[in-house]
Order: sequence, then C-alpha cells, then structure tokens
Amino acid sequence: MDKHSFDTLSEAVNTLTQEGYEEDFEAVGNCIKALYSKKEYQPNDLLIVDTYRFEGMTNPDDQATVFSIMANDGTKGTLVMSYSAEHSQNVALIQQIPIKRD
Repeated sequence: MDKHSFDTLSEAVNTLTQEGYEEDFEAVGNCIKALYSKKEYQPNDLLIVDTYRFEGMTNPDDQATVFSIMANDGTKGTLVMSYSAEHSQNVALIQQIPIKRD
C-alpha cells in the first residue's frame, strides 16, 4: 500500500510533511488530537492512508511506526507510535482507525 521506502523515521516524517501531511496527531485519552489545530477526532473520523515501520538496529525497544492519516475534514498528518514502554499513545484507539484499502 505504501509508495515510499524510507531508511529512517525522520526521513519518513519529513517527506510526508512535504507531501501535505503537516499535522501531528496524538492518541491520548479517549480521542486523537491534532496538536497544531487543537482539533479532536474519534477513530472513525480518520483514515490510515499508509503505514511505515522502523526497527532499531541494536535495541528492539527502538521500534516505531509512522502512520500517514487523513481526517474526514481534509486535515492530513502523521502519527508516530513507539513500541518502547515509555510511549504515551493510546494503542487501542489507534487500532480502531480504519485503514485505506486499495
């Protein structure tokens, strides 16, 4: 489904931002927040367009996933989820976001 092959997390986020995915989403509490616009969304208000996974070279805790997301109001952005024990994302909420099917 994805159209890119990225080597690093920062490369993915930078490229997606240049392609118009300018908002930063964060899944906290019972909603997914757009950090710049301060809008709040429910999972069904969003669509995961693409998913990019990254694995740490030496430490499995360094794994992360970048989701490119589009909201039903046209807002586009990324959500980064780390697999370390220290992340603050609501994983259950992220899993409820529909995935775009080709």
